Amino acid sequence: MALSYYKTKNLRIIFIIYWFLLAYIIAALIWWFIALNQQNHQMAQYKLAQLKHDAPNYIQIVDEIQLIEKKKTAQYIGEGSIFLLLLLTGAVFIYRAVRRQFKQGRQQQHFMMAVTHELKTPIAVTKLNLETLQKRKLTEEQQQHLIANTIQEANRLNALCNNMLLASQMEAGSYTSTKEEINLSELVNECANDFMMRFSQRIIIVNIENEIFIDGDKLLLQMAVNNLIDNALKYSPKASTVEVSLSKERNIAFVSIKDEGKGIDMSEKQKVFDKFYRMGKTDGKGTGLGLYLTQKIIRQHNANIFVTDNTPTGSIFTIRFNHNS
Repeated sequence: MALSYYKTKNLRIIFIIYWFLLAYIIAALIWWFIALNQQNHQMAQYKLAQLKHDAPNYIQIVDEIQLIEKKKTAQYIGEGSIFLLLLLTGAVFIYRAVRRQFKQGRQQQHFMMAVTHELKTPIAVTKLNLETLQKRKLTEEQQQHLIANTIQEANRLNALCNNMLLASQMEAGSYTSTKEEINLSELVNECANDFMMRFSQRIIIVNIENEIFIDGDKLLLQMAVNNLIDNALKYSPKASTVEVSLSKERNIAFVSIKDEGKGIDMSEKQKVFDKFYRMGKTDGKGTGLGLYLTQKIIRQHNANIFVTDNTPTGSIFTIRFNHNS
């Protein structure tokens, strides 16, 4: 907490110095413009004072001196304006770049904290289960319960590692997707059944139309659907219902995941797909990669994903893409 306050204070001081220097440079630029323009005017007046009124070309020379003065003034204004524009453009660019770097740094710091939290919980549960199996004599039913719970935590770790690995591969451009004809109905049904087995205490309703096919990467689509279901379970009460639906209308297929959680504010509906973004500041849930990866996967399949409100409470994440049926 003290370190965070120290960094925030230092950042505030840096920005104060930055804006002070920028204001000083602009003030100096304006001062030099005024000084040069006054010097130009004085030189013109000096030249005019040196002229003899009875000279045959007096008026012509006066016009030339005044024209030169106006050209010099226009030159100072033009060059000063261009320099000021470049200065302000560079200042804004640097300011935004620095702000973006600090924001990414904070996001990565929060991400590391979230990953640590997400890793420690299943590791601790797995270790406790294995120690219980090792040290105590349990009935067959108790043993099976602990083993199932351990497998569930291992699957959770596996999903987290897959998300992190896929995110790094996509960022580096090293992941090569393989497109094939996929039975989307079977894929969504398998994902839903897997969560129903892993979270047998949760109410998961499945409404899936049969024989809907699309071209896509099966592994990526499984990860996208799993992320949405996991997100719905994570952000909704344990006694609530999560509904997984697949339907088609003409040449469009819709995958919808409905939950009965708190819902998402309008201002956050687009932010939830940002990398490392997590709703709320103190809930400690998730790593901020699930929805980010899901959107990238869906876009790779030339599809769209959007979130709407579920009435009376909760959210609906919907994937919309063409299918080949």
